[in-house]
Amino acid sequence: MPDSAVSPVYRRVILKLSGESLCRSGERGINMEEVTAIAQQVKQAHALGCQIGLVVGGGNILRGAQFKTAAGSHIEEATAHYMGMLATVINALALQEGLEGIGCTTRVMSAIRMDGVCEQFIRRRAVRHMEKGRIVVLAAGTGSPFVTTDTAATQRALELGADIVLKATRVDGVYSEDPEKNPHAILYRELDYDTVIQQNLKVMDGTAILQCRDHNMPVLIFNFKKEGNIVKAISGSRVGTRIGAATK
Repeated sequence: MPDSAVSPVYRRVILKLSGESLCRSGERGINMEEVTAIAQQVKQAHALGCQIGLVVGGGNILRGAQFKTAAGSHIEEATAHYMGMLATVINALALQEGLEGIGCTTRVMSAIRMDGVCEQFIRRRAVRHMEKGRIVVLAAGTGSPFVTTDTAATQRALELGADIVLKATRVDGVYSEDPEKNPHAILYRELDYDTVIQQNLKVMDGTAILQCRDHNMPVLIFNFKKEGNIVKAISGSRVGTRIGAATK
């Protein structure tokens, strides 16, 4: 249970999860132990009073881009991207089961209409769900090909009036170099949008960073594998790397 003395600094957030967060490192598919571990952290954060929307990728099942370079591939790139979007719906349903299995009321909303499986994404309805205390899992990206789920997360954050995009990763934040290759790599605590763009730091899709910069939407990159980090991120504790406007 979260500490009763802890309170959220954000009213509403979009939490971006990769598809790979739903499986064990080096594996593919869905591992419900991993899903439940994430769900427990999300539940603790939600219990603080923060409204949460989740955007999930599909890379643990299928990436549309994998067909672009595959030898002998006869799948058009746009079709491959739609296949990737459907993978995110599978992951969203797994997250819904993980969350509801521990007592969280959840709604899956898809950018691609599939009435027999989940709700269609409608902005005002999504906001209402969150206002009623439901965790909303946003699937199928934006519903359009050639758009990453990073960009979908920033798009939904802007549409739904979120205060920040939280990107959960397996590393502690943004480093000057690959920390696995250089143990002396520096962990940045604060970065501005232009530095991320100019140095081509691979923290999010470039379109997502530009969108955040243009609308002054902050991003926090942090390690979700460390127990309690989602609560720390939402409560404003020092964790990960925050990306925002340059300070004067």
